[in-house]
Amino acid sequence: MSEVNNEAVTVSVMNQLPNASIQGESPLFHADLASVAKKGPKTGGVTFKEEALMGQITLRLNAENADQLSAAEKALGVALPTQPLTSVVEGDVSVRWISPDEWLVVVPGLKAFEVETALHAELSGHYQVVNISGGWTIYKLSGANVVDVLKKSTIVDVHPSKFPVGKVVTTTFAKSGAIIRRSGESEFELVVRRSFADYLWLWIQDASREYGLVVQA
Repeated sequence: MSEVNNEAVTVSVMNQLPNASIQGESPLFHADLASVAKKGPKTGGVTFKEEALMGQITLRLNAENADQLSAAEKALGVALPTQPLTSVVEGDVSVRWISPDEWLVVVPGLKAFEVETALHAELSGHYQVVNISGGWTIYKLSGANVVDVLKKSTIVDVHPSKFPVGKVVTTTFAKSGAIIRRSGESEFELVVRRSFADYLWLWIQDASREYGLVVQA
């Protein structure tokens, strides 16, 4: 139940995700990363992993509304980051600040509908919750030369003094849009559109060639 212009509105939420008995196919399913990881190099300057089939939910609400912030925290188990370009992680839930009234919530794939339902149950007033899990995927890049690959690929200054652990930016990566988060000193996560996933995978292979690329399944 939600409210629009002080009128009660019933929100219909349907579980559009397959259950665990159905094999999901990530954007890089065709690349057979398990075989690439098994046959490929075991050491190198850059390590690539697709965090496949993660649940992703966009949440929009008024960051100055204490009741909405409290309701979101109750549903997620973690407070929304309200400082620009920041993120928070609690257990298997991560939340990225996207704009003053928008966040990206990332959870294990089979947990997405549970979280989506909880947000609708707790929130009231003017807000938006959209499950975008099917349209995006997450790439994890790490290693001694990961910053070198980022320098080739994005205009963002990724020096630790400008891009510390936990920072999030929505920018371009290899001419495609991406949400980049520094998840460790030598580790970055890229949230990318499904339609650009293959192109970016090929780009990363080429950009990492001089350093050696290790693929993790």
